[in-house]
This record gives sequence, C-alpha cells and structure tokens, in this order.
Amino acid sequence: MSAAASLARERNPGERVRALDWSGIAADLDREGAARLPGLLSAAECRGLAALYGEEKPFRSRIVMARHGFGRGEYKYLAYPLPEIVAGLRAALYPPLAAIANRWNENLSLSERYPGKLAEFLSFCHEAGQERPTPLLLQYDAGDYNCLHQDLYGALVFPLQVAFLLSVPEQDFKGGEFVLVETRPRQQSRALVMPLAQGDGVVFAVNHRPVRGTRGFHRVAMRHGVSAVRAGRRHVLGIIFHDAK
Repeated sequence: MSAAASLARERNPGERVRALDWSGIAADLDREGAARLPGLLSAAECRGLAALYGEEKPFRSRIVMARHGFGRGEYKYLAYPLPEIVAGLRAALYPPLAAIANRWNENLSLSERYPGKLAEFLSFCHEAGQERPTPLLLQYDAGDYNCLHQDLYGALVFPLQVAFLLSVPEQDFKGGEFVLVETRPRQQSRALVMPLAQGDGVVFAVNHRPVRGTRGFHRVAMRHGVSAVRAGRRHVLGIIFHDAK
C-alpha cells in the first residue's frame, strides 16, 4: 500500500481542530506571534506524510535550498488534489485562523477581511492568478537548516500559517529547532524558539502582526526558520493558506 493510500484511512481532522483551546491559541498569537497546536496528527499520520516525500506523484515541484541561498535541505510542494489529511487540516484550520486574522487587521486599521471558508479565499487567490498550491513537505538531514524568511508568494497573503513536526525529536533527529524572529521598531530583534513533539503544529505570523504600544497597535515584522539539524533526518508538513502565482 502506498503512503498516500494509508493516509486516506485516517479519520477527518476537523473534530481535533475544533477541540483545540482556541481562546488560548489566540492569546498566545497576540502575545508571541506564534502558538503550539498540540497533538493534531497521530504518529501513523506523521509517518505516512513523511513517507510521501519519497514519492513523485503527489508533488508539483522540488526545491533544493542551497541552489537559491535559502539554507540547506530541500522541500517539495504538493500538487492538487492535496492528500486528504492535508486538505482536511487546511480547510479545518482556516476558519478559526481567519477570525484571528480579521481581528488583527481591524487592530491595524486595515480594510481587508478574510471570508469564513477556505474555498472562498482560494477563489480570490485564483482570480488574482495565484493558482499553484503551497502546502509542502520539508526534509532536513544533518547539517541542514532554513534561513529566516517569509512565505508570501503573491499579492494575496493570508497572515497566518502552520507547520507540523512529523519526526520524533532526539530519536529521529537532533537540533533543528523552529525559530521565529520579531523585528520591532526602534528596538533590537527578539527571537522565539518553539519546542515541538511529533504531531504538534505551530501556527505563526507569516509577515506582520499587531502589537499594542502606548499609542495603540503597530505592526511588527516576523520571519521564521529552522536551526541546523545536528543528526538524523527531520520531516515537516507546512500548510500555507494562500496559493502561489
């Protein structure tokens, strides 16, 4: 049985997403620009997704980071139709994150609002010429790392994205910490390291987030990356909600 076929046997992730503590997640995002989503994927789902990396059919392209100055390691963008578990997570996570994104835009006095369902938002992306799917699988071996960056891909950008750790820390790999850096006006940059277990997700700001100051809210820029893997192999599923040109 292929990895894709075994993944299709897992149950729909919607109930797990709805059971999360979304008030706590929103509070963490407001405070830090990132929040952990604990245990959303089972060990079997993680193994199945990681095994997909060795196949060709599910993907539209492969990127070797060193060729582009992105770091070391590689990743593959999934093609439509997405694997069922990935499509389910993307659709289930979008509505509560859209509510947070709309509140953030309101705080920043931005007029853009995001529709309540992923399909509606993707239709806007496709009308704007952003038609290529952006969910991806990443693979890091010893010595690999990912430079600080932002996943933008076009004029339409959903301000939050999610990454899931598919490997077991200290068993499958060592090192490879997920890192966020916040660039604050007239202050030094601030780093956040997010520890994750297998199956955990981290939701984080793609580009900017609102921070309350003495004169109201202001925008701070966020970038994310991965520190060097010291040993083993690390797999990650990335879910980006806007499609690419």
